[in-house]
Amino acid sequence: MRRTARRIGIALIAASLLAMAAPASTAAELKVGLAADVSSLDPHYLNIAPNISLASHLFDTLVLVDAGGKLVPGLATSWRAVDDTTWEFKLRRGVKFHDGSEMTADDVLFSLDRPATLTASPGPFTSYTRQIVAKKAVDPYTVQLKTASPYGPLPLDMSSIFIVSKKAAQNATTEDFNSGRALVGTGPFKFAAFARGDRVDMTRNDQYWGDKPAWDKVSMRIITASAPRLAALLAGDVDLIETVPTADLAKLKANPKFTLEQRTSWRTIFWHVDQQARRSPFVTDRAGKPLDKNPLADARVRLAMSKAIDRKALTARTMEGLALPASNIVAPGIFGYNDALQVEAYDPEGAKKLLAEAGYPDGFGLTLHGPNNRYINDERIVQTVAQFFSRIGIVTKVQTLPLSVYFTKARTGEFSMALLGWGTLAADFGLRTLVGTPNASTGWGTWNWGRYSNPKVDELVKSALSSVDAGKREAYARDAAAIALKEVAVIPLHHQVASWAMRRGLAYPGRVDEFTFAHQVRPQ
Repeated sequence: MRRTARRIGIALIAASLLAMAAPASTAAELKVGLAADVSSLDPHYLNIAPNISLASHLFDTLVLVDAGGKLVPGLATSWRAVDDTTWEFKLRRGVKFHDGSEMTADDVLFSLDRPATLTASPGPFTSYTRQIVAKKAVDPYTVQLKTASPYGPLPLDMSSIFIVSKKAAQNATTEDFNSGRALVGTGPFKFAAFARGDRVDMTRNDQYWGDKPAWDKVSMRIITASAPRLAALLAGDVDLIETVPTADLAKLKANPKFTLEQRTSWRTIFWHVDQQARRSPFVTDRAGKPLDKNPLADARVRLAMSKAIDRKALTARTMEGLALPASNIVAPGIFGYNDALQVEAYDPEGAKKLLAEAGYPDGFGLTLHGPNNRYINDERIVQTVAQFFSRIGIVTKVQTLPLSVYFTKARTGEFSMALLGWGTLAADFGLRTLVGTPNASTGWGTWNWGRYSNPKVDELVKSALSSVDAGKREAYARDAAAIALKEVAVIPLHHQVASWAMRRGLAYPGRVDEFTFAHQVRPQ
């Protein structure tokens, strides 16, 4: 009896020790504080970073992009150019949608067609699909895409089109996605709930084909104001935040309870300037009377405004060091970045002379528009630039708006000068979208708010996109950028430095695209 009792006692002690060593039985949950609003869960509706970042949790693309900006296999395990105008993608076998059905070539073809059907999209994805003139499924796991002319960067385009379930999305509206009814993807998480303006909740997809997430549940909480977002991290209400308030970086670095991750991102912040030969909506004389002639259509006026901006002061003070002065549309290190372009020197006297040459010696009136909840210190950027303009005689007002309102108005040409941030992995892509002559049939210029147009720039960008020689392609892109920026197609300001803060014990690889992916957050 004593031996039996002793064995029982030892067994109980051992069980107790094992229980103490075992991980907690409660589900692992990650709470993330997002800096920008998620306006739609339809992965083909609005081509903006917050929506794309969120969609990447629920859906996959044929080609994925790693943290450093390199293309890697996604739903396609490989791709190759069959000939000058045909690309072939081999699909990953055995991939399941969230409803258990298998992903095949039919779903891919449907997903490539769908963006063009969303005619009311305020920011369409069609610039990534318009080059495709024919497509076919060779078999359930092989897709061939044909372009009208040679087109080298099609695999990069395929990193931007999410693959949806044809069965779930065939007759679905954008609202069906927002409600969750059509949210059937192959991504690492499944949809749980969407409270607009507040949060998106997800659960782990245990059948995911790739590396399994560390989290059973994820709550992506939308906290667009910097102070409340930081407060949520400090209070433990969230585990990680993106876009750390610049004024609090030093404190967080010194706090042993938190870890900070930073990386120069692909995002360039710049001004779109209305260049149409019309009465510009927010340009007046100094007394506030609308001008019949648009001064912003004159390249000398745009250059004067560029010279009026002290980018060193802007990045050091307004951005508190979380930015690099910009001379290009794309960031350093991005394919097609033109090293020959120099940051415009701060020259207010030269700016005044240019205004006088253009016929505006006393300046004019202008309202600057920008978002107040999208980019790092975006509202302060607009206010700072307004002060610079006022010093050269441009009577400047400021109006900032929430992102959801701002983008809709900017895209329809309601502003004279509008702030935008754009990130891309290739200069010819950015040039096509931002300064290419707007053309609904080709998808060019979908974000060309200023309506800049130069046939020579278009031709060079087309040559870049059609080249399969990387060296020639990059040279064409650099030449196109040189022409467009000499004409001040846009006014570059700076390249953002992205930052993330998280409770100690977590690790996140800072991404060049600034995206925050819960499935890449790992416990240390």
